[in-house]
Amino acid sequence: MKATVLTIFILALLISFIGVMSIYSSTYQKEAQQWQSLFQRQILWIIFGAALFLYMSNLNYRHLWDVAYLLYALAILFLLLVFMLGIVRLGAQRWIRLAWFNFQPSEVAKIAVVIFMARYFSTKSVQETALRVSRFSLWRSLFIPFFFMAAPIVLIIEQPDLGSGAMVLAIFLAMLYLSGVKLGYIWASLGAMLAMLPFVWHFLRDYQKDRLMVFLNPNIDPLGAGYTIIQSKIAIGSGGFFGKGWLSGTQGQLRFLPESHTDFIFATFAEEWGFFGCCLLLLLYYLLIRQGIMIALRTADDFGKLLALGISSMLGLQVAVNIAMNMGLAPVVGLPLPLMSYGGSSVCVTFISLGILASIDRNRAVF
Repeated sequence: MKATVLTIFILALLISFIGVMSIYSSTYQKEAQQWQSLFQRQILWIIFGAALFLYMSNLNYRHLWDVAYLLYALAILFLLLVFMLGIVRLGAQRWIRLAWFNFQPSEVAKIAVVIFMARYFSTKSVQETALRVSRFSLWRSLFIPFFFMAAPIVLIIEQPDLGSGAMVLAIFLAMLYLSGVKLGYIWASLGAMLAMLPFVWHFLRDYQKDRLMVFLNPNIDPLGAGYTIIQSKIAIGSGGFFGKGWLSGTQGQLRFLPESHTDFIFATFAEEWGFFGCCLLLLLYYLLIRQGIMIALRTADDFGKLLALGISSMLGLQVAVNIAMNMGLAPVVGLPLPLMSYGGSSVCVTFISLGILASIDRNRAVF
């Protein structure tokens, strides 16, 4: 195993191990068996995800070129199946039950968007890619890809999952920039989106409006929509510099902090390990994302370069938004922290994405 591939694998396992410790800490005092077995299920997902990583790292990433549009179509199909076969949890219909596994198609849609965009903005010939993008008109560089991206975004938001829908949109914009699309086109699209916000507001559900208002002022509803973010900030602040110690937190273990093992696992971790532990965790994420960027810089093949940059951006955006959400610096949008939050779909898709990075590094010298 190459040094870069081994580094990615070790970093992913370290972050996953920290996540299992935090999940166990936030659930071990809860009496129901379903809570006490969550960390064990997470370990199984990590093992399965590690196997997927090894498989993808040994698969030539150029095969993704041939199936990019098929993967996009499958992602759309699964998103449509959610409305017909999906199960409802916590008021949202986002999962499809496959045997004993609750599969979340919106997680697959994120990586499918990255692969689709990398395929759309590159060609078989390495030398022609930059010229091809520079020749794109406004229609081909912006409207056509946006048309394809609008489908998964709308379907995800309708589940409803505003956070994942917004993340797919952010990934789309990042891929536009990384692909070399003219900045004027990107700024124009951002301006159009901002102009549409007043109209979008009327289509949001009441709880989504409450979350946005609470982001501006959590104290307007401290026992309702603002409760979670207030408890999250209390947990993070009470951790101090070195934290209260593992299994010694109060907000998560005493059930003051909702979703302490999923969306707000960073607050659980921060309370127990403090500022010092958070710095170490952020360092691990930085090193992991940096590996992806370095792979992209070393890759001559434009498809591989865009793919590596897109995956790195996807991971970086999710980490930044989740942590900002936990700290009250972003609205609560229900976005998992990669490799840390409980959830098989997120863990598996993240390991697959990292496996693609490893494959790019293995095969980049061939092209």
